[in-house]
Amino acid sequence: MASRDSDAARYRANLQGEIDSAALYRAMATAADDAAQAELYRKLAAVEEAHAAFWRRRLAGLGASAGEPRPGWRTRVLIALARRFGADLVLPAARSLEAMDQTSYDHQPESAGTVMPAQERSHVRLLGQLARRPRPGWSGAAYARLEGRHGAGGGNALRAAVLGANDGLVSTLSLVMGVAGANADSRTILLTGVAGLLAGACSMAMGEWISVQSARELYERQLAAEAEELQQVPQEERAELELIYRSKGFTADEARTIAERVMADPDTALAMLAREELGIDPDDRGGSPWAAATASFLVFVVGAALPVLPFAWLDGARAVQASAAAGAAGLFLIGAAITLFTGRHAAWSGLRQLLIGLAAAGVTWVAGRLFGVALGG
Repeated sequence: MASRDSDAARYRANLQGEIDSAALYRAMATAADDAAQAELYRKLAAVEEAHAAFWRRRLAGLGASAGEPRPGWRTRVLIALARRFGADLVLPAARSLEAMDQTSYDHQPESAGTVMPAQERSHVRLLGQLARRPRPGWSGAAYARLEGRHGAGGGNALRAAVLGANDGLVSTLSLVMGVAGANADSRTILLTGVAGLLAGACSMAMGEWISVQSARELYERQLAAEAEELQQVPQEERAELELIYRSKGFTADEARTIAERVMADPDTALAMLAREELGIDPDDRGGSPWAAATASFLVFVVGAALPVLPFAWLDGARAVQASAAAGAAGLFLIGAAITLFTGRHAAWSGLRQLLIGLAAAGVTWVAGRLFGVALGG
């Protein structure tokens, strides 16, 4: 009986995962701009739905009810974001979640002898290819520059936005609590908070502008050098192309033929060498520095505003308490939002983020308190 219950619980967990994946892929197919991309998402959804049917049959075989599972909260959030901002925004999160689960069927006896484990790994590879493809506009490549300081990678603007807002919230909450600890009046705290908000947002924006602009200048220099090599030593560049195509699995004759066709058009050859040899998209070149700076400024302001706004309409201890409460709520929500990418338990991640943020604010409050007492004599 215990084994039957354990198997039923495992089957239901598997079924829930497939329900989540299928629903997300259907939403991404609807939100995708490219028809071929949308068709790929529909095919992925169909495979996940077939997997869900497999686990429903297993539950029926045990005489256990499958219930009527619906997508979980994490999936519903990603679906809402995809519908509002497009499939590309949630693609890295979808890939991360698939990557964490890609081996889950390898050691389950019911699925070990089926094509399901291979299909799950295939999904990770397909999503990885989609995530790495060049995308026009600032929302992908340029905004992804935000992630340079967080190490997120993969063009994931959604993760960059979450972490950028976290920077604004933690730094400004700590600043406000430090000044409040020194017993400053509400007007002084408000002015200090607004000044800190603007200073932090401008610093973030300037950092991102410099980062993206520097990258663009580097890319342009590399492209110019590659163009000069194409003119001066075309045979060596053709040999490089042949090696690139050989590494992709083409035969020597096929690689030679493709390289000759590419070299026939200098612009095509430069674009191909830039992408394959330098890892540069010549049409994008790192994105717009102004768009990256603007996005960085805005996400910082969103987080920083939470602990500052209460001082605009409250005074004294009530303002400090409201600021701390708003900051705490923001910290918990940011921690929960991070689980869109990690797949961890939202409550635990939110609580961890809350404790870390409040610890930072507590340190500055104590420092402000001691400083205020020292100045007061």
